[in-house]
Amino acid sequence: MTISAIAGLTVRELLENYRSYLYDDFLPFMDKHVVDHERGGFMTHADRRGNLLSTTKRAWYDGRGLWVYSFLYNNLGNDPSHLEIARKTTELLLGMRPADGEFWPWSYTREGQPITGTLPDIYGNLFIAEGLAEFSKATGDQKYYDISKEIVISCFNLYDRADYLHAVTYGPDADQLTGPRILGHWMVFLKVATTLLCVKEDPAIENIADRCIDALMNKHYMPEFDLMIEVLNHDMTVPEGPFSQFCYAGHIIEVLWMVMDEALRRKDKGLYDLAVKRLKRHTEVAWDDVYGGLFRCLENIDLNIWQVDKVLWEQAELLIGTMNMIEHTADPWAFCWFEKTYNYVMENYPLKKHGFPLWNFSGDRKMTFVEEYERIENYHHPRHLMLNILSLERILKNGNRPLFPGNKDSIDT
Repeated sequence: MTISAIAGLTVRELLENYRSYLYDDFLPFMDKHVVDHERGGFMTHADRRGNLLSTTKRAWYDGRGLWVYSFLYNNLGNDPSHLEIARKTTELLLGMRPADGEFWPWSYTREGQPITGTLPDIYGNLFIAEGLAEFSKATGDQKYYDISKEIVISCFNLYDRADYLHAVTYGPDADQLTGPRILGHWMVFLKVATTLLCVKEDPAIENIADRCIDALMNKHYMPEFDLMIEVLNHDMTVPEGPFSQFCYAGHIIEVLWMVMDEALRRKDKGLYDLAVKRLKRHTEVAWDDVYGGLFRCLENIDLNIWQVDKVLWEQAELLIGTMNMIEHTADPWAFCWFEKTYNYVMENYPLKKHGFPLWNFSGDRKMTFVEEYERIENYHHPRHLMLNILSLERILKNGNRPLFPGNKDSIDT
């Protein structure tokens, strides 16, 4: 039972491709144009050439960047320059730390002065908590773990309130909702919880992870459709109106590999297999059979109304999930869909053929090239590259064999 090829490449060839995408393309561009080496944080408002359009920073992107560079340090070489980028970003963020129960500002100046005009949201705090959890592992300093845990628990308590307000901006009748249960919220809570639990056991964080798993796999799942919906009422009932038909496939494909990851941490094969089953279903529903790639937003299930734009991050989430399956079960479906998605991505997203570094972030249904763009994506893309590098390295280390030998879905390929 060996894994001899993935997407028509040997494991080593695919690994070298991934390493090149990360070390020869993404990281040098970030180091030269986006990382604020002086003050910390990430100036992501730049064009394809690296020209800064503004030095404004955002809590979302700084928290995400903190995780990326901490994870890089922890898992891919212990490069002190990566740790220094994470350290300065941590100092910038903690210098703006709000009072308990409040959110980091939506955006701020290069120096860390809040910019008014856009209300902050829970995601900024949670991305910062995720970054601090990984940074605590990099430094071995308990205080960063403690701050991360405090942020997560404060956010979870807020989320549990019936008067919690959140604006859903990516679905039908997008509006400010009161007390909603959002699949995307459970997703980020779960990701932070797993990150913290990989540092050390913690009953309070374990409880949050348990609640996330229950909500995602039991409450947001609709047997009538065999699909998961994005928004529930506060009491976990299905809302009336458009949200009862709203399936945000991008989030679902993303969160299901996170459930798989948490199942691996727990050594819960039943949960892993259920997440795999759901990932297969949502992938096949979301795939564009005409032009290829995944649609992210099914606004009405019964009427089959989709937003038809294509975003890199969703394709990347499927490449993470299928690589996870290849590594652990050698599932033939995973080989097929990894190859299908990888070939689609390589044809449509790397910008080298257009004379630019990096990969495209989004586009229309046909991924028509647009020369100008105004943000550098600093999280989903490098996370995909790093996680799949690590999976491929483990496959090689394990003699090109899946890690669950004897699984009924395993094959020789």
